[in-house]
Amino acid sequence: MSDWFFRQGGSTRRINWLGVDAWVDSTSAAVWDRFKDHYNTLSSYFARFRLAGWRKLANEGVSECLTMGAGGLVVLYMLALPALTEIEDGKLLATGKFSVKFLDVDGNEIGKRGININDAVPLDEIPDYVIKATMATEDRRFYEHFGVDFIGTARALIENLKAGETVQGGSTLTQQLAKNLFLTSERSLARKIKEVFLAFWLEARLTKREILKLYLDRAYLGGGAFGVEAAAQFYFGKSIREVTMAEAAMMAGLYKAPTKYAPHVNLPASRARTNEVLSNLVEAGYYTEGQVHQARLYPAQTVENRQTESPDWFLDWAFDEVQKLMDGKGQYNLTARLTVDLALQKHTEETLQTSIRQKGRQHRFNSGAIVVLEPDGMVRALAGGPDYGDNQFNRATRAKRQPGSSFKIYVYASALENGYTPERSVSDSSRSCGNWHPQNYGGSHGGGGRMPMWMAFAKSLNTTAAELSFAVGREKVIEMTQRVGIRGIRRTCSMALGDYGITPLEHTGGVATYINGGKRAKPYGVLEIMNSKGELVYSRERDEPEAPQIVAPRVAQHMNQLMHRVVTDGTGKSAALDFTHVIGKTGTSTGPRDVWFVGGTGKYVTSVWFGNDDNRPMANGTTGGGVAAEAYKRLMTTGHGTTRIPTIPGLPMHPVQAAERAQMAAEPARRDQVATTAGAPRRQQSIMPNETREALKKLALTMRKASGLPAEGPAAPDQQQQRRGALPTPPGPATVPGAVDRRAEGPATSTDSLNVLRARQ
Repeated sequence: MSDWFFRQGGSTRRINWLGVDAWVDSTSAAVWDRFKDHYNTLSSYFARFRLAGWRKLANEGVSECLTMGAGGLVVLYMLALPALTEIEDGKLLATGKFSVKFLDVDGNEIGKRGININDAVPLDEIPDYVIKATMATEDRRFYEHFGVDFIGTARALIENLKAGETVQGGSTLTQQLAKNLFLTSERSLARKIKEVFLAFWLEARLTKREILKLYLDRAYLGGGAFGVEAAAQFYFGKSIREVTMAEAAMMAGLYKAPTKYAPHVNLPASRARTNEVLSNLVEAGYYTEGQVHQARLYPAQTVENRQTESPDWFLDWAFDEVQKLMDGKGQYNLTARLTVDLALQKHTEETLQTSIRQKGRQHRFNSGAIVVLEPDGMVRALAGGPDYGDNQFNRATRAKRQPGSSFKIYVYASALENGYTPERSVSDSSRSCGNWHPQNYGGSHGGGGRMPMWMAFAKSLNTTAAELSFAVGREKVIEMTQRVGIRGIRRTCSMALGDYGITPLEHTGGVATYINGGKRAKPYGVLEIMNSKGELVYSRERDEPEAPQIVAPRVAQHMNQLMHRVVTDGTGKSAALDFTHVIGKTGTSTGPRDVWFVGGTGKYVTSVWFGNDDNRPMANGTTGGGVAAEAYKRLMTTGHGTTRIPTIPGLPMHPVQAAERAQMAAEPARRDQVATTAGAPRRQQSIMPNETREALKKLALTMRKASGLPAEGPAAPDQQQQRRGALPTPPGPATVPGAVDRRAEGPATSTDSLNVLRARQ
């Protein structure tokens, strides 16, 4: 073997393991010594920066702030991430894809929504003073920041602290554009965080000129006008290309609060705001005082006889509905006929504003919403907030607020569907759910007494409602809400007390299901849609299926009886009307943060909500049975316009309506009786008024005297027979004390009777 190994050259290929070990040891020792030398050198260098005393404390503080700031940025980014992930390339164009002209039920134009960016006036054709007035007023450092102006925000914060109120805003044009394009006007920290990150997103993908152009096209300037071109047409009757400096300054003053500074609404405030904008142009260095002097001397003049009232809340919602209906159908230039009742819409907005103005300070709330629809779901009026110009966030369709006790409608409906009846005895008590135990209004956990189900509902006992949800099954309550069109309710211990938010529009549609006898009442506001060629591309009557029966008529009738008891014997007495039955339910969430009244008549189903946008609690003692029910009564007293209202299933006809219907039914028989009593000769008698008849008699008497004829003329046959003694003389007022002579009045006519009926209605 050894010979073979040496013959193969193995001796020349042997490894010197001792040498390898020595090399590894020596190299490692050398590297370690070199590392220690460098470390000592570096330590000696940084030793000179060693801090002590207050310098060390300051350094530690700065370090901690940087650490927490980095963590805060991560948290803020996580909060904004949902908004960023929802944005896809091309969505900027998609937001302006539809252009819709809206008509009322009678075919009259009432507004427009949507902007076609390709057809907008190019930025180069917009006058220079329009752009500079916008920048001087809204964002002077527009070309110097990257979406968020930290210097401007700090300056605005200092000015606001000095004034003790908000006098300057810190949002840049980019932030405002981000809100207009992707967000709502809801005032919340989450929305502000999303706005900041979306502003950075816009700055990274668009040029400054593109951002400025989009802002000028999308800003709301009052009167239903979006963008400077639409505003110029609305206020001055001409294109933005032709406006003067005074007109440009007036328009720039509208960005802050369109309703407050609109010239058609408050001309003195608009003129004062225009002067502020002109001063801003001088302060920003864009123009001299001499250049703006002419605009001060000759202020802008708006065109006359233009529509200043637009159902903006309704149009915003209808625009969303049109886009849903037309999505994917390749039609973008559209005309839609809506269900809105303009008179009722105006009265609804006025009722909301009046209630907030009169009750808001006392009860500490500043926001609200009202929805009015017919029992089949046809929306007739919709007010999404107190001031559309100040904040366009539509609380009626988008704000999910806790319904409080008004949610018990669906709990009791589920119980009625599972064998309960309005007269069934229930207890004022409930089992616990985990660590939670229901309490009634006032703090008690229920006395355990028994009462009819309708009484517990009328008194709005929390204990009974919670126990019913446990007994019937909370899954069945959730299924009931989904059936009537309410989404997102979760299974919790306190769900029977309305602990999860729903929108006023959803709530109104849900209650309408019972008022119409149990059929699905999905709210709708669009009747027809035509394309640019005038072709009918959508018709609700043609394209929508018949509403399905989703609740048994018996359950709907019993539910209406329970809700009627709330108004007659419970917490909703303030909502009662004198001329028709009202059913409904009040609601007050914890805090209280939300107060509701939702219910209606046989004609209109209505929800009224009041609260604060930032969810601050209202004054103690504020309830839905107070301010909300009172606002409902004020609206519906004049909103109906007639007593010819359908009867609510499960309730008898209201006595006032029954009396009027009986009177109308008896009218033909009364007319026949009058005609029969008068006799055949009297049927040919004139129906002219008594005053006219007497005047003609006097004229005839005068003409007879002038012509020398006898004053009385030829006697009637009856009078001749009476003179000959053939007929007795009928007794007159002189012979029968207290009698009234009706002979001169003539018989009552059908025209007179109808006039009386119209006057009573």
